[in-house]
Amino acid sequence: LHSAEQENLKRSKELNLVLDEIKRAIAEKQALRDINRTWSSLSDETKLKLWNVTSSKNVLQLPSIFHHLPHLLAKETSLQPAVHIGQGRTGVSIVLGVPSVKREVHSYLTDTLSSLMSELSPAEKEDCVIVVFIAETDQQYANSVADNLKRLFPGEIQSGLLEIISPSIHFYPDFSHLKESFGDPKERVRWRTKQNLDYCFLMMYAQTKGTYYVQLEDDIVARPNYFTTMKNFALQQPSEEWMILEFSQLGFIGKMFKSLDLPLIVEFMLMFYKDKPIDWLLDHIMWVKVCNPEKDAKHCDRQKANLRIRFKPSLFQHVGTHSSLAGKIQKLKDKDFGKQTLHKGHANPLAEVTTSLKTYQHFTLEKAYLGEDFFWAFTPVAGDFIRIRFFTPVRVERYFFRSGNIEHPGDKLFNTTVEVLPFDSEKEALKEGREKTPKYQRTEDGFIRIGEFDNGIAEGEVDASFGPLEALRLSVLTDSPVWVILIKICHFVS
Repeated sequence: LHSAEQENLKRSKELNLVLDEIKRAIAEKQALRDINRTWSSLSDETKLKLWNVTSSKNVLQLPSIFHHLPHLLAKETSLQPAVHIGQGRTGVSIVLGVPSVKREVHSYLTDTLSSLMSELSPAEKEDCVIVVFIAETDQQYANSVADNLKRLFPGEIQSGLLEIISPSIHFYPDFSHLKESFGDPKERVRWRTKQNLDYCFLMMYAQTKGTYYVQLEDDIVARPNYFTTMKNFALQQPSEEWMILEFSQLGFIGKMFKSLDLPLIVEFMLMFYKDKPIDWLLDHIMWVKVCNPEKDAKHCDRQKANLRIRFKPSLFQHVGTHSSLAGKIQKLKDKDFGKQTLHKGHANPLAEVTTSLKTYQHFTLEKAYLGEDFFWAFTPVAGDFIRIRFFTPVRVERYFFRSGNIEHPGDKLFNTTVEVLPFDSEKEALKEGREKTPKYQRTEDGFIRIGEFDNGIAEGEVDASFGPLEALRLSVLTDSPVWVILIKICHFVS
């Protein structure tokens, strides 16, 4: 009996051990299911990071940016933008990338942004992100550029249209050991190498924001309706095989990519960023994709033409003459851009227009008001004015004035106010006098200041309480350093 009890006890322990093994196996299987569910829900990018971090020594490691730029591993913040301003907008059709570097003579950045933004409709502004990449590690300089853009374009930043970034001081490698190649001196090799990394940083930042990415530069002007033209051209392609849509024949200006292709392009650029400039690298990518080494160059060119498709006329023109490469003067012009219209026709109420400014040649204020040409005048001084006196008082809902044009973007109105004279000005004055804190400032001759020029543009609504207007005036408050061009005078009458 004692022997039987001992045997039963032994079997009971064995059964408990078997039961524990079964429970552990079930638990492990359930945990594996949970892991698989979680893993499948992760993005490919996150899976790649986890795989490289957690894989054992016996598992092959996938290459990453750190294989090409190992110095980035030294600092956790090496891939985090030092300056990062904007609303983080995503889900747009087109992301416009604008890299900008410090230039020794003149910066064209604000004129470029003004051109890009002024040619966007309200609907297009909701479907776009413009990313300015200040490609400098000098934090003081980057902050000063960012502060200036915040001052000039506060509404565009607040709405999500404009974002501003700059690289970490740890992003770039040591450029002092670069080898000279293709007859380029060391300074040019350094310049083109850094430029390749600038494009990579900008593309990596932009790739998740929109369907398409368009590479621009900081010294260009844009054609009217450029945004919808690019979007429609991309959507109307008969095949998705294309890799680059070109909207300018110059350099890396106006090159559109599918955002889904950016990781491939960035990875290829990172592999050879020290070896060749960007335009050569892009050509090599296409050669690898479609060219047959056993066939001639003409066959290769025909194959690449299916990947690289040109749109005419060009939508962007290069305007800068001082290159970002120190000491280099470049007068590149895109002949396919054509002679851009320097003014646009519009209908304004009949009026008498006068000015104290001295008109240059035949570019009169009358022609500008009628939409026949633009107004061009010599340097304004404090006290100068442009006055529009309506033949019949009119109710104006909105106004829009734009100074400077494509050929002379710097000829803008500075420190200039927009003023209106209500038809029933005495009644308006009595009404304003009853208010403890008048909303508008009134001039000595009865005009009411309702706006001012900002970066060459003045636009806004006219308070309906003013009633019909007798006149509208632009008043220059301080001496200007440049001539002035008034390209657009628009009143939107109710």
